[in-house]
Amino acid sequence: MTRLRFDGLALYALLYLVFLYLPVLFLPLFSFNDGTIVAFPLKGFTLKWYGQLGEADTLIQALFNSLIVGGVTAIVATGMGLFAARAYVRYTFKGRELSEGLVMLPLVIPGIIVASSMLILFISMGLQPSLATVILGHVFVALPFAVSIMKSAFDEFDQSLEEAAYDLGETVIGTFRRVTLPIVAPGIISSLLVTFTVSFDEFVLAFFLSGNQPTLPVYIWSQIRFPAKLPNTLALGSLLLLASVALLLTAEYFRRRSVRRAA
Repeated sequence: MTRLRFDGLALYALLYLVFLYLPVLFLPLFSFNDGTIVAFPLKGFTLKWYGQLGEADTLIQALFNSLIVGGVTAIVATGMGLFAARAYVRYTFKGRELSEGLVMLPLVIPGIIVASSMLILFISMGLQPSLATVILGHVFVALPFAVSIMKSAFDEFDQSLEEAAYDLGETVIGTFRRVTLPIVAPGIISSLLVTFTVSFDEFVLAFFLSGNQPTLPVYIWSQIRFPAKLPNTLALGSLLLLASVALLLTAEYFRRRSVRRAA
């Protein structure tokens, strides 16, 4: 009975993974298709769609916009998450649970609600849609990821190390810079990579808040509506897929390294 149950769960997990990732695997497959129609059989093998990516000025500008938004979002969200996580792990204060719940709230709020609410808020404040408003929205969405990763890093941190530094006459700032930061550095790097990926791939907020400065996901959406542009979009999507997987694997490596170092 146990063996049968195990085989059934394994089969279910396999079917689930196939259902989830098989459509994603078709993306790079059709990006090498010589035809413009996404269908089997393939017309032939070609790399010309990848070669044409560098000739699109609007694509390069959208990529540059996404890199700016993702980089600033990662730095701001990780900085805020670093101190928030330290406070949640080390201290007990009134309203801590409520505060932590509010920080994690963007994970359960529908993106369309957040985007429309932020658009109304920013316009009422006199802020026109731009990369600055996209950054503000992405920090709001990426902050829960930063806090979760940094909490994991601080959970395994030995407080006696800081106490030893205090006993030796080191200041609070000096202890944080020389003792705490080096130990949780892998967690910081992991948070930077994850929040950058979250921002770089985010579409709904960017669609509402970018105005005439589209990010890369918004640009892809504008191109995918035209059949002639579809092969270039598939090639671009394949490269983004590869980059996202590489960033997430790197982030997971540094997260595990942070846990091992703290232990």
